[in-house]
Amino acid sequence: MNAGKILVVDDEADIRRLLQEILSEEGYEVEVAPDAAQARAARERLRPDLVLLDIWMPDTDGITLLREWAVDALDGCPVVMMSGHGTVETAVEATRLGAYDYIEKPVSLAKLLRVVQRALDARGRRVSHKFVAAAAGGAAPVGRSRAISQLRNELVRLATSSAPLLLMGESGTEREQLARFVHHLGPNAAGPFVVLDGRMLREETVAVTLLGVDRTNPGLLEQAQDGTLFLGDIEDLPPGAQRLLSGVLSKGSWVRTGDDASVPLSARLIASARPDITSRVMAEQFRRDLYAQLSVLVVRVPSLRDYAEDVPELLRHHVDLLTETAGLRFRRFSVAAQNRLRHYPWPDNIRELRNLTRRFLLNDGPEEIGLEEVERELSTQTPAGEPLVKHDLLALPLREAREQFERAYLQQQLLLCNGKVGLLAKRVDMERTHLYRKLRSLGIVIGHGEE
Repeated sequence: MNAGKILVVDDEADIRRLLQEILSEEGYEVEVAPDAAQARAARERLRPDLVLLDIWMPDTDGITLLREWAVDALDGCPVVMMSGHGTVETAVEATRLGAYDYIEKPVSLAKLLRVVQRALDARGRRVSHKFVAAAAGGAAPVGRSRAISQLRNELVRLATSSAPLLLMGESGTEREQLARFVHHLGPNAAGPFVVLDGRMLREETVAVTLLGVDRTNPGLLEQAQDGTLFLGDIEDLPPGAQRLLSGVLSKGSWVRTGDDASVPLSARLIASARPDITSRVMAEQFRRDLYAQLSVLVVRVPSLRDYAEDVPELLRHHVDLLTETAGLRFRRFSVAAQNRLRHYPWPDNIRELRNLTRRFLLNDGPEEIGLEEVERELSTQTPAGEPLVKHDLLALPLREAREQFERAYLQQQLLLCNGKVGLLAKRVDMERTHLYRKLRSLGIVIGHGEE
């Protein structure tokens, strides 16, 4: 049984022959075409599952052919562009028109087979060209789990709205990337995407930073006009910024510092916050009115622990991304290594997975990343002498295994609560006095400011 039908379009006979041999040996049914005219006929006759399309051809170039096919899409057939003279602008144009991916010649065998398999997996999903461009520009969530599928669908559904959107999730869940994804799908996609990190804003510079000065020094609100203003970690906004933003949202306009003219707000606001913001609102540590204004629409971003089944795919995704964009050496994770990382709690979520993957690619070693290498690397992520729950728990007596599990479990939960025992007690549903005794009995040291 064939793995899929592939049409290779390239004006170089050697390239056509090489790709046909390689892909045929992998079990694919392969047909080749030397120019656009024969490619059109072959595509109509063969109804391929994938097209590998060269950009530079003598009669009609690949971009023109791709644009032609984009108007009359054929059963969601993905197209992967190829070029030995590619530029960033050409790749962006191809992606904008709906190309699934872009590879440079001479083609790397390993990359070719990875891209072909990914493209065939994506066949028939009927993804719009706008969605493809948004995924390229704004990093669509990667994964096939129910949690990620629901997240993707919800972001797509809310992207067409102009109402403020709040992305609520733990640190490291790439909420800014999700905001970019929404921006690229929305009606303001052609406008700017401006970022304000709540942790970086200072009380004494709030007005100048947000409102600007006269008409010569535009603030962030003006820079984001007809686009999107992303407010990251809003719980860290100083009181003056909270007050100013609440006023802008109430009036729908603002006045520049040192000016009298009112400027209407035409940017969409997308904010991010950690889950504990609701407790800050209740404790009057964050303005209730601003929270209500920014949370007209709310999307809860799952932590990586909530979709651990996607970890193998995420590892492959970040390996491909880092080898292609940062020029790092390609390596792959063994099945045992992938399984181990599926059971790692990922306290810093996707950010930690990306950084960990980068370290593996920077390490010297064989192409395959094995379980031993993963264990060595993970041992540096946890307190000295206290590894995470190991695979050999079944070899321990019940009491010792339970103690090791409780210690690892509470250590990771404490990290997620930023060392605050009060939050930890709520998270693990334990009375605080009992929890203190348990932490002391397990030898877990509590830092200052644990409340």
